[in-house]
Amino acid sequence: MSEFVLYATPGTCARVIMIAMEEAEIPFETRLVRIMRQEQRSPEYLAVNPKGKVPVLLVDGQPLTEAPVILHYLANRFPDAGLLPTDGVGGLRALEDMCFLSSQVHPFVTKLGFPQRFVDGEEAQRSVHAKAVEALVPSISLIEGKLRAGGWWYGDTWSALDGYASWIWSRIAPNGFPVDDFPACAQHAERIAQRPGVQRAMAREGQLVAQLKAEGLPVGPPPAKR
Repeated sequence: MSEFVLYATPGTCARVIMIAMEEAEIPFETRLVRIMRQEQRSPEYLAVNPKGKVPVLLVDGQPLTEAPVILHYLANRFPDAGLLPTDGVGGLRALEDMCFLSSQVHPFVTKLGFPQRFVDGEEAQRSVHAKAVEALVPSISLIEGKLRAGGWWYGDTWSALDGYASWIWSRIAPNGFPVDDFPACAQHAERIAQRPGVQRAMAREGQLVAQLKAEGLPVGPPPAKR
């Protein structure tokens, strides 16, 4: 088995870890978790991650969970890759920024795309969707200002946080978020898509999509009601 094994589902924030590892040129194995079959709740998967979530990164058989923790580990394990600032105040700011994306932004990304997970009925789902948009606007406005000022999350320097921000954009843009109000975010998504490491990550995710299709499984959940 590889030193690094990433459990992932296409479209989830496991992509953030794929991007970081491909950018750092870290060899790793990918294992598909079929959440449409509830594999994340199977006894086998819960033995790996009792939280029943993706991503999980196995490091020599030991599981790491939560995207900020995995990114923090990779940045410190491979400092020459420049995934994140790691020293002093810069390292603390990186932790702060990852917590902002994972705790303040990410939950509303889920509510925006999948309101049916939280309420029943089309009217209620439309309400959850609208509230998610309302909650996301201030946070995406902060990201917009940061990207407008420097191009990347940390100005002139690409980081793993750019991968996280681009994944967030990829989830909200097709789900009724007012994208025209955030041109810097849109330009950032176009620019990051040109990076070879990101392209390798997307190709890897594409292989998982192809595997799902070959098995006759849906690639994603039904669209949100809005």
